[in-house]
Amino acid sequence: MIYRTSIGLDVHARSIAAAAFVPETGEVEQRPFGYDAAAVAEWAAGLPQPARAVYESGPTGFDLKRSLDALGLPCAVGAVSKMLRPSGDRVKTDKRDAVFLARMLAVGNIVEVWCPTPGQEAARDLARARADAREDLMRARHLLSKMLLRKGLVYSGRSAWTKAHREWLRSVELPEPAERLVMSEYLQQVVACEQRRDRLDAAIAGLAASDAWRPVVSRLSAVRGISVSVNLSFADFTNEPHPFAPTHMRRSRQRHAPLPASRSGARSLVR
Repeated sequence: MIYRTSIGLDVHARSIAAAAFVPETGEVEQRPFGYDAAAVAEWAAGLPQPARAVYESGPTGFDLKRSLDALGLPCAVGAVSKMLRPSGDRVKTDKRDAVFLARMLAVGNIVEVWCPTPGQEAARDLARARADAREDLMRARHLLSKMLLRKGLVYSGRSAWTKAHREWLRSVELPEPAERLVMSEYLQQVVACEQRRDRLDAAIAGLAASDAWRPVVSRLSAVRGISVSVNLSFADFTNEPHPFAPTHMRRSRQRHAPLPASRSGARSLVR
């Protein structure tokens, strides 16, 4: 479809700088908004139709795109890494960025980012939360082990965080009350992180076993030793069109993620 008006949006958490470019006349109209999709759509309805909007990919995600699409204003999310800016253009303001996006959209120089469905985005959030929990657990364990190392206490066993290692931790006696308190706090933090990780693992296992994700995750589970959470992350990427592929080359494909059919395939990579 040929659009008479191209709208560039420079989107922030609490504000949107909008610029509408009409190629027929060369006219540019600019307007500031709060983060309000309805206000943007209402303003766009008064411009020469049909109109289309674009904003750069970034931390604001796809919420604005979905809202504008639902309000009748087609919106694209452009890959920020693919924006071809003139080498001498070093002044960046919200208004200038909005005009730049509008002009790039008008000449078809926008590489669109593939937009996941809300369900697919929720699966990504769950996988990211699991990765965050793993990092927090590793840090909590590191803090405890290094605190004991400063006291000259080193576990002599082969592997840490086994049953034998935990029994050794319970047997450690520190002379100072403050030291005992610190060790207790670090131990509680480790336990809390492990419980958080286990809750997320259970949620991922339940999601991956659902009809929407089971086919892909079950196939990925043929790779020995890969955890359910890793399977779900891979499934979320491998079954989607490439995020930077040209629109006319993308196929409409539903993504389904599989889970390990057996417990051996569901083994976590991190204890």
